[in-house]
Amino acid sequence: MSYTSLAPLNAFLNATSFVLLVAGYIFIKRKQVAAHRACMISALIVSAIFLTSYLIYHYHVGEVRFSGTGWVRPLYFLILIPHVTLAGLIVPLALATAYFALKSRFPTHKKIARWTWPLWIYVSVTGVIIYIMLYQLYTPIMP
Repeated sequence: MSYTSLAPLNAFLNATSFVLLVAGYIFIKRKQVAAHRACMISALIVSAIFLTSYLIYHYHVGEVRFSGTGWVRPLYFLILIPHVTLAGLIVPLALATAYFALKSRFPTHKKIARWTWPLWIYVSVTGVIIYIMLYQLYTPIMP
């Protein structure tokens, strides 16, 4: 197995996280708390696997550069920069949100989740978009 095969796995994990987050949202709106809990815990686990895989990938592969030129290059960075920034922020937010839910502190959980959920959705979706742009639409520049 080559470490480069982790890039599509990471995109798959981001997409899976997105599906779980949307399902969890739908379940809580329908007051199906157990299904909501299962989806959100699963999203946390999938995201933890993603983060581990992402770190292993970049440790072994190094920095991968975008080869696109013209108008698509600023578009790529317009997506990438907030993605990276919010990806760093989402880790403590998701953990805090889960903590308050597991401690049955639901008013605080709900207050934080109103910020966590859309940011996590954004990070998941843009992770897939970045993968498609970097690896599928253009040839990545590998070290």
